[in-house]
Amino acid sequence: MNQLIYMDNAATTRMSEKAFEKMKPYFLENYGNPSSVYQFASRGKAAVDEARETIAGLLGASANEIYFTAGGSESDNWAIKGVADSLKAKGKHIITSSIEHHAVLHTCEFLEKQGYEVTYLPVDENGKVSAEELLKAIRPDTILISIMFANNEIGTIQDIEVFGRIAKEHGILFHTDAVQAFGHVPIHVDEMHIDLLSASGHKFNGPKGVGFLYVRKGVRLTNLIHGGSQERAKRAGTTNVTGIVGMGEAAGEAGALMTERAEKIRTLRDHLMERVLAEIPYVKLNGSKTDRLPNNANFSFRFIEGESLLILLDQNGICASSGSACTSGSLDPSHVLLAIGLPHEIAHGSLRLTLSEENTMEEVDFVVDTLKKIVERLRNMSPLDEDFVKEQKKEK
Repeated sequence: MNQLIYMDNAATTRMSEKAFEKMKPYFLENYGNPSSVYQFASRGKAAVDEARETIAGLLGASANEIYFTAGGSESDNWAIKGVADSLKAKGKHIITSSIEHHAVLHTCEFLEKQGYEVTYLPVDENGKVSAEELLKAIRPDTILISIMFANNEIGTIQDIEVFGRIAKEHGILFHTDAVQAFGHVPIHVDEMHIDLLSASGHKFNGPKGVGFLYVRKGVRLTNLIHGGSQERAKRAGTTNVTGIVGMGEAAGEAGALMTERAEKIRTLRDHLMERVLAEIPYVKLNGSKTDRLPNNANFSFRFIEGESLLILLDQNGICASSGSACTSGSLDPSHVLLAIGLPHEIAHGSLRLTLSEENTMEEVDFVVDTLKKIVERLRNMSPLDEDFVKEQKKEK
């Protein structure tokens, strides 16, 4: 198989052709600035309004509760910093989890330097946050709870409705980073008691560099970006018409095809997981087996380094990512894998495969067959594997 096999859809997704086609006129023909008053500019404004309506509809929200941003990181920053500043007179305590995306964790660390207190909730071996732990962490000065909808590394889906209800009962605002979940699993902000929600277009076949923040009506946020009066004077900057149009089209497509896509992807993913766990020794599935994004498979292989695994997969035309942070220049393994209890030496040998509806069963089988050969090759070169085999022989 000489073609490229892309299984890193948690990192980014292929652009929807329908979304791409819908964007094109706003580059070349209807390129007016929607903030302008003349009729030509109104075409872009109407397209932005349509996208806002589409996205709101998927969440059970109102269009005036959707604010467009440059992506998930900005949305997370705005939600957390905006609440922290607007409610600082009420309290300076924030609750989050230990496995959040760095857009949340680093924002919370920034606020800690400004005098805020943050509680980082632990997770169990499946990456689940406990409702009991959340309840114990709540204080009179708690102003925000931020827990991600689904983890970007191990795919575990949290009990968002339960956490949202707890927050509501205690009069605390509830934010969820839904960057990995929006467009892939059903989300209803009222039923789940969500006050703020972050999402990013390129995670559901939309363009990069555009996202949105849902803000429940009545929630006060300090502005993150100052300047013009765009986004109802809440987020300055020339409106990214093309990006918003593409994201809106991709969101509508994702909503219409969600059940069909999830069923197909889950079938491929389950076949992948079953073969890997059955045919490769000393491997562990990371994350929940049941409460999991349909496209996510994350494994830890003992006695090997994730970086070497990625390089050899790439040489075979397979795009994947590792739970190890080696590829970003850090010697430390993933904070998520450490949080679920993996020791450093096992966390370093992790692999994340995230599928899409464009993958085939033939590709899945090729990936597993290739992975088996690579793991065997790397283990034959590993002193850790050699020591383990010697210990096993002694015990016999």
